[in-house]
Amino acid sequence: MANLKDIGVSAAINILSAFAFLVAFAILRIQPVNDRVYFPKWYRKGVRSSPTHSGTFANKFVNLDLRTYLRFLNWMPDALKMPESELVDHAGLDSVAYLRIYLLGLKIFVPLAVLAFVVLVPINWTGKTLEHATNVSFSDIDKLSISNIPAGSKRLYAHTIMSYVFTLWTFYVLRNEYKMIADMRLRFLASQNRRPDQFTVLVRNIPPDPDESVSEHVQHFFCVNHPDHYLTHQVVYNANKLAQLVENKKSLRNWLTYYKNTYERTSKKPTTKTGFWGLWGTRVDAIDYYAAEISKLTEEENAEREKVISDANSIIPAAFVSFKSRWGAAVCAQTQQSRNPTIWLTNWAPEPRDIFWDNLSIPYVELTIRRLLMAVSLFALIFFFMIPIAFVQSLANIEGIQKALPFLKPLIDFGFVKSFIQGFLPGIALKIFLILLPIILMTMSKIEGFTSLSSLEKRSAGKYYLFILVNVFLGSIVTGTALQQLNTFLNEPPTEIPKTFGVSIPMKATFFITYTMVDGWAGIAAEIIRLVPLVIFHLKNTFLVKTDQDRDEAMDPGYLRFATNEPRIQFYILLGLVYAPVTPILLPFIIVFFAFSYVVFRHQVINVYDQIYESGAAFWPDVHRRIIINLIISQLLLMGLLSTRKADKSSPLLILLPVITIWFHVYCKGRFEPAFVTFPLQEAMVKDTLERATEPNLNLRTYLQDAYVHPVFKGIQEQNPPAVEEEEDSSPLVATKRRNWNASKNESDASSKAGSGTGQ
Repeated sequence: MANLKDIGVSAAINILSAFAFLVAFAILRIQPVNDRVYFPKWYRKGVRSSPTHSGTFANKFVNLDLRTYLRFLNWMPDALKMPESELVDHAGLDSVAYLRIYLLGLKIFVPLAVLAFVVLVPINWTGKTLEHATNVSFSDIDKLSISNIPAGSKRLYAHTIMSYVFTLWTFYVLRNEYKMIADMRLRFLASQNRRPDQFTVLVRNIPPDPDESVSEHVQHFFCVNHPDHYLTHQVVYNANKLAQLVENKKSLRNWLTYYKNTYERTSKKPTTKTGFWGLWGTRVDAIDYYAAEISKLTEEENAEREKVISDANSIIPAAFVSFKSRWGAAVCAQTQQSRNPTIWLTNWAPEPRDIFWDNLSIPYVELTIRRLLMAVSLFALIFFFMIPIAFVQSLANIEGIQKALPFLKPLIDFGFVKSFIQGFLPGIALKIFLILLPIILMTMSKIEGFTSLSSLEKRSAGKYYLFILVNVFLGSIVTGTALQQLNTFLNEPPTEIPKTFGVSIPMKATFFITYTMVDGWAGIAAEIIRLVPLVIFHLKNTFLVKTDQDRDEAMDPGYLRFATNEPRIQFYILLGLVYAPVTPILLPFIIVFFAFSYVVFRHQVINVYDQIYESGAAFWPDVHRRIIINLIISQLLLMGLLSTRKADKSSPLLILLPVITIWFHVYCKGRFEPAFVTFPLQEAMVKDTLERATEPNLNLRTYLQDAYVHPVFKGIQEQNPPAVEEEEDSSPLVATKRRNWNASKNESDASSKAGSGTGQ
């Protein structure tokens, strides 16, 4: 078990690591050759030019101004200067709302830490129970926890009262933040520039019709049911194979560019092998080989494109339907279109860059099955991941290493090595073990069939949060307690085991302190250095870049990865809420994480990240809900802990807390969540009226014409799938190819019955 010395060693290692990362970042960011790596957002906006285009030859590559090296931490105050309103315009509301999660953590835990250190720490320190305990291992840190208070002591009333104070303060902060984000979202949507998704609805599970094609059926349905507002529609094609061909050709072009650049530099004809990855096969001229492969792939791509456009089987029962006004789109997106609720399903269309085109081709009937299978798979993943995590955690301590590698015992006996193992190794071992997890969870979300990148991120975040909650938090407490106290459990009466278990839960705080420093301090500092994008940019710049346009394409600004970052924040919120009344010494480490992360990510949002979509902070209800779950978990764990401390009178007082918390969540859900789910018709009408007054000659049909065309068709105008427009006709009757009314009515009823099996 880690003691104060071990924690000190871990703190020193992580602080030095973080400082080293910051110094390296400060040096790298001011070098002219790295300008596009650390300021790509400004290049994308066209307001920054490359410093390598001016100055002496040496100044084009290395910054020779020594004064800039002395101000290596200036980026921190600079990151805080931009006002939030300007930041919304600069980076979008998603980025600002994400940053406010860190501020939310500070608003919750700074007052909690002050109260806990003023009230609870002195009470815990003067308990002096552990000094007289003989059957439990403990460290000096545990003397600051609830474990140091005698069982049945009236001092435990202080923890019960403070738990109410902590909960009520968290309610106050959460409500204010939810209200602020909801207001910001409505203002953002009202002030936002015109976007195609404001006028467009995604329609899925379109029923088949024997007399009309999917496109004709869509046009007929919306001309009949939305005659005054329907404008045009774009059917969805299954172009996944075509998209793969386009991606393959792009890869071949990169190789061709690489070999041409190599030939220009060396004047020697490059060669390659025709086998897999150029590892085997016949050796041929590389330039001729890749030029021929590109030509062959171009023919295949053109044939596949023509097939997709002309083959009726390539059209799937889904369409993007656009309306003449935001009001018309809002009515359609937020209402039921048919008496059969499983067909003609409408939702707001994602913005064009947010669409995950691969999943639009998945039949709607498969979605329920896919999501059920992925739910089972997630359960299996969480369950079986406990085994290797417990194994790694068992090895990442003195006893585990001595058992597995007994020949290292002399080395382990050195003080620094022992402190390093107990104070640093468990946290870094767990961090390494979780590296591949986000990729696995994102793949599972894609299999589930979500059609937008934002929904994929939200779904993956939910999975990641559940995994961290079960495996990292609960798993670390249970397995760690069992491993450390196994001998005690086996050699004491069964009636004493609950007491030992109750004492041991707060003792796991030392592990979470080390993990916070590894992941929350050094890990965040490593984020800002952008080592992988730095290396990749210079490799591309060396081998693939010939023009400034190529250099711009080689930039990888990245984006805020909500799927991984938000669950990590929730983990620290959970730690803070659980340990605030139990072991308050953990709170300063968590506060440092929130403060440092806020500065780092604010800098990245301003200078680096370029979001691939904008949802208007639609993820905030998920953030709020997970914090509520964290709060309830902390309350239940405290109730369980006090029940082992013979707090028979104070423990029942906590039963009311989860009830109040659930009521608070229901209140916030009803009061604020509608702003994130629906678009008020009043706001839509105001926006439409203002636009008609300021732009009376706006041709909305032209604006929306190619907005929802699959990317593989864009840029090839003559082969673009046509968007179908409403025919200008004053007649109230809508033209149709159906044979007669009775037949179409019977077929519609039949399709309704068939569609009833596809609902979720």
